Amino acid sequence: MAQHGCVDIPAAQAVLVPTETIPETPVVRGYDFANGRDLDGIMDAMLTTGFQATSFGQAIQEVNRMINWRLSDEPVGPGTDPDHVDPEFRASTRAMIFLGFTSNLTSAGVREHIRYLVQNRMVDVLVTTAGGIEEDFIKCMGHTYLGDFQLKGAELRMKGLNRIGNMLVPNSNYCKFEDWIIPILDAMLKEQQEQGVNWTPSKLIDRLGKEINHPDSIYYWAHKNGIPVFCPAITDGSIGDMLFFHSYKSPGLRVDVVEDIRRINDLAMRATPRKTGMIILGGGVPKHHICNANLMRNGADFAVYLNTAQEFDGSDSGARPDEAVSWGKIRIDAKPVKVCGDATILFPLLISQTFARHWRPLEPSQKKEEPSSGSDGVFKATFD
Repeated sequence: MAQHGCVDIPAAQAVLVPTETIPETPVVRGYDFANGRDLDGIMDAMLTTGFQATSFGQAIQEVNRMINWRLSDEPVGPGTDPDHVDPEFRASTRAMIFLGFTSNLTSAGVREHIRYLVQNRMVDVLVTTAGGIEEDFIKCMGHTYLGDFQLKGAELRMKGLNRIGNMLVPNSNYCKFEDWIIPILDAMLKEQQEQGVNWTPSKLIDRLGKEINHPDSIYYWAHKNGIPVFCPAITDGSIGDMLFFHSYKSPGLRVDVVEDIRRINDLAMRATPRKTGMIILGGGVPKHHICNANLMRNGADFAVYLNTAQEFDGSDSGARPDEAVSWGKIRIDAKPVKVCGDATILFPLLISQTFARHWRPLEPSQKKEEPSSGSDGVFKATFD
């Protein structure tokens, strides 16, 4: 018997408070391997496994909602634009998907997963960092190799090897990159001077994607499929080094970030009547840049974050989706999901249960192109 003041209380009564209400939620249950090694079955069971597995199951659901949404899912009302009433148009209008990722994922094998999405036109807009651009091109010229997190930096330096986590990139790869990109920068400078081309990070990336002409490249396919790629921190990497060296050899090349911020914000604002979705791998500039573009349309309709960052330092990298809701970057009625985990593990599994499993391509006549602005260069945005 336990003593509490002057009253004796049985230990069982103190510990096991009577259950008044049974939760009206799914029962926790994992995959039963007696059913064999079934990837789809294992992944379907994530939702009822608990902890981050359940969050990941919710992320799968959210991405599938994102890719399966059609304008025909929404009711036609008195305020519907007459141009948006046609049933065929409504059935073929899907969400605009923004994919953001940090440079380390291009260095890793996630590059091939991103390339798959871009090659098959499964995403509409890309945002990454300078490393996320250059590492793709460099891999077309030389390999990145597996190493170890414990390798000594001083020893690697003497061998001309650069370590990215447990991966190694030879210095010679960057020399090949320099030899390839400098003549392209020369040509761009000439076009700027003679044709008045106003280069931006997205135009630079598109040009490099055209010049690489290699089917392993993300940006080859982005160029081929007309998918814009934004990189506001274009100088923060080897590309920045190349621009730096080029500015001494042949001064004058300009890269306009202002035109690009207008372009990505316009894409978000002009998405209507499409909904918008965000899939963001990692944090930093890509995460914030996509969220901020969607602020211009009163928030994204769908959002999935995959990252390892925590929210406790107040950085945007670790911020949960609800913080973005407070800024108007995700809509109040959205069902966003954050999964805390390594995208090199989670993203291929996510693709296996979403794009690779459920994506259905539109007919060529149904594909949406990036809308152009009016003759005055100004788009009259609609905020809803």
